[in-house]
Amino acid sequence: MKNYQAPSDLLKDRVILVTGAGQGLGREAALAYAAHGATVILHGRDVPKLEQVYDEIEAAGYAQAAIIPLDLNVADDQAYEGLAGSIGMQLKRLDGILHNAAAFYSACPLELQTMEQWLTLMRVNLIAPFALTRACLPLLKQSPSASVILTGESHGHHPAAYWGGYAVSKAGMEPLTQIWTQEWEMLYPNMRINTLIPGPVASPKRRKTHPGEDPDTLPQMPDLMPAYLYLMGADSAAVKGRIIELNNA
Repeated sequence: MKNYQAPSDLLKDRVILVTGAGQGLGREAALAYAAHGATVILHGRDVPKLEQVYDEIEAAGYAQAAIIPLDLNVADDQAYEGLAGSIGMQLKRLDGILHNAAAFYSACPLELQTMEQWLTLMRVNLIAPFALTRACLPLLKQSPSASVILTGESHGHHPAAYWGGYAVSKAGMEPLTQIWTQEWEMLYPNMRINTLIPGPVASPKRRKTHPGEDPDTLPQMPDLMPAYLYLMGADSAAVKGRIIELNNA
């Protein structure tokens, strides 16, 4: 998967929503999807950052992107339905979602974590991917080949001390992936969902979680894009319900 060679037109005529597209892996994936033909919907809270990514896509001559800001920590059903409605009205279709947005505070013992922090972690990291995917289902069902990618996390797959609510919220991605796969299997064979665990990578979030680490010793974000392209493109149509650790893929 890491060595996948994506054809230049892999995502031609497809519309892909990327959450957390303003920086890090979300930004990198949005640019990669645009470079391979997709019309990318850029989601995030920080509009200036989204505008920078939008400008990069424009400057490269790719299909014109769209920007839809939304704060996932306060969004309710109505907000998610409104986002999906905007996509339907403006772009008429949706072929994929990369759920990349994430909340994180700091690594610390559970006894020092607050309920308010846990509520934010759950709302952004777990509830938002469920609620946004559910709101977009009418559009995804119409796609000839719809792909949803949840961004997992190593400590959610292999729980470890001090990762607390962040690890628990990310761990919820795995049953969500498997439940939806089973529910879609018979009724919607055109739809698939997988969880991708990127592992250590030189990203802004990694600098926050591991401040003393030398980023030059880690895989760089562009190195991971073959996997993100593979799972979003038609070549992975038969890959469903998998929890993929990229370090082992």
